[in-house]
Amino acid sequence: MEWFDGENIFAVFSTLLGLLTSVGVLWYERRVPRRKRIGYRVQMDTAIGSDVRSGHTNVRLGLFDDDPDMADATLVLLRLENDGSQTIAVDDYTSPDIHGLTVTFTGRTIKGVAVTLPSAARHLMSHFTHARGLRSSGSMLTVPKVPLNKGQHFKLLVLLTGGEVGEEVTVSGGISEGEVVVNRAIAPDEAPPVFSRATRLITVLLTVCVVTLASIILLRDNTRPPIGCAKGELTVIGSTAFRPVAEELEKKYEDDCPGSGITVDLNGSAAGIRELAEAGAQRKQGSPAIVALSDGPKSTGYGELRENRVAVSTFALVVNDGVGIDGLDTADVRKIYRGDITNWEEVGGPDLDIRLVSRNAGSGTRDTFQRRVLQGFEPGASSTDCRRKDDASARVFRCEFESTEQVLNTVAELPGALGYSELRSAAPTKGLHRLELDGRTPAVDDVAENGYPYREIEYAYTYGRPPASSLVSSFLNYLIRGSGQDVIRTHGHLPCATPEGLKVCAEE
Repeated sequence: MEWFDGENIFAVFSTLLGLLTSVGVLWYERRVPRRKRIGYRVQMDTAIGSDVRSGHTNVRLGLFDDDPDMADATLVLLRLENDGSQTIAVDDYTSPDIHGLTVTFTGRTIKGVAVTLPSAARHLMSHFTHARGLRSSGSMLTVPKVPLNKGQHFKLLVLLTGGEVGEEVTVSGGISEGEVVVNRAIAPDEAPPVFSRATRLITVLLTVCVVTLASIILLRDNTRPPIGCAKGELTVIGSTAFRPVAEELEKKYEDDCPGSGITVDLNGSAAGIRELAEAGAQRKQGSPAIVALSDGPKSTGYGELRENRVAVSTFALVVNDGVGIDGLDTADVRKIYRGDITNWEEVGGPDLDIRLVSRNAGSGTRDTFQRRVLQGFEPGASSTDCRRKDDASARVFRCEFESTEQVLNTVAELPGALGYSELRSAAPTKGLHRLELDGRTPAVDDVAENGYPYREIEYAYTYGRPPASSLVSSFLNYLIRGSGQDVIRTHGHLPCATPEGLKVCAEE
C-alpha cells in the first residue's frame, strides 16, 4: 500500500517522537512549577514605501516605487523572549489551536514575515512553518508554540501595508502558570541560555523530530510556478519606442500563463496616457485592465494615474551616412534646431543642407529629446515630406512623422538628414549611423556612469491601484521583477530593478 511508503513511516515516527517529547516536557514542568513569562517589545517600526506618513521628519528612498501595491509599506521588528525563570515548552501554551500566540498589527495588513534566531537557538527555526501555525490573515499573525529556554528569544520581521508607522502592536495568548506581557526591559540579544540536563534531552528529541519532518518536506516535489499568473484580458498602450519589448513580453507571458490574453496597441506615450485616463474615468469603480507605457513621466493633470518605473531607455541622434561625422556637441545641436546652423559644413561635415526629421507631437521620444537635449525648444514643421520646404521663411528645414520606423527610413534615404530614435531601433537600419553627444557614446551598459544626456526612464502607468490578484498586477510584476527583465535587457534597456538601474531610476 502507498500509505506504507518511507515518507509516511518517517512522518509517523516523528509524530510519535514529538508526542513523547511533549509528554516529557509536561511531566518535567509539573514536577518543577516555577514562574513562566513571555515578554515582547517592538524594536523597529519604520516606513519603506513612498506614501507612508509618520510623526517624524526624515528622508527615505521608497523601495517599492515600482509596485502599485506596496507604496505604503512599513517594516516592524518584534522581539519575543522567555524572560521568566523557567523553560517554556510547547504544552505550556494554553491555546486550543495549533498556534500559541497571536500578534495584531492594528490598522495594517500583513504581506510577509521573516523569522530570525540567535545562533544558539537556530535549531528552533524548523518550528516556524505553516503546518505548525505560522500563518497570517489581514492584520493578525499567529505564532507557533515554540519551546523557549530561559533567556531565549526570537524576532519577527513583518512587512505590512496600510495604516501608519507607530500604530499599536499587541501580542496575546496564554501560558500555563505564566503570562504574556509587554517587555520594556532591554536584554542583550546574544545572552547564552541556561540549559538543564532535562532541557538538553528534550531539545535533542525535538530537533530530531523537526529535522525529520523538514527532510520529508524538502524531498517532496512542491515546485511552484515562477510567477503569480493571472487570467483575463489586458491591453498595453503608449510608447512606440518600447514596442519590441511589449510585443515579446506579450508572447512570453501568454506562454507562461495559459488563460491570459494581452493586446499590444501602441500609439505614442502621450496618447497612451490620455487613453488610460479616459478609460479609468468612464469606469464606475475599479481599475481598467490597461497598462500605459511612457517614455518619461506623465504630464500634470493625471493625478489618478499610478507610476511604476520599469527601465532606463537610451536614445540616440541618427544621421545619414553621407554626412560623415561621428558626433556633435549639445550646444551645436541646439543651434541646429534654432536655425543658427543650417549646413553640415559649419560643424565639420560636407556642404549639405541640414534636414531635421522628427517625431510628431505626443511622442515620448520627442518629448525626451526636447527636455534632455534641446532644453525645451523644438521648432515647428516646415515640410510635410522632408524633400520640399513648404514654408520658405522658416529658418530650419524640418518635417514630422508618426512612428520611429518612418523617421529612420527617411534619415537613411535623405542626404543631409538628422533625426533621433530609441537606441536599439536604429542599429539594423542601413544608410545611417548614431552620433556621440559631447564625446559620450550612446550605450546601455555604462549609462549610470558616463553621463550620456539623451536617456529617460520608461514608466508603466495604471489607473489607480489594480487588485493584487488582477492580470494588471501580475503583468507588472512579470515586467519589472520577473522574466521581463531579461526581455528588457535583450532590447537594449536597463531594468530599474537591477542594482545598476536602481541608481539611475532613483536619481531621475
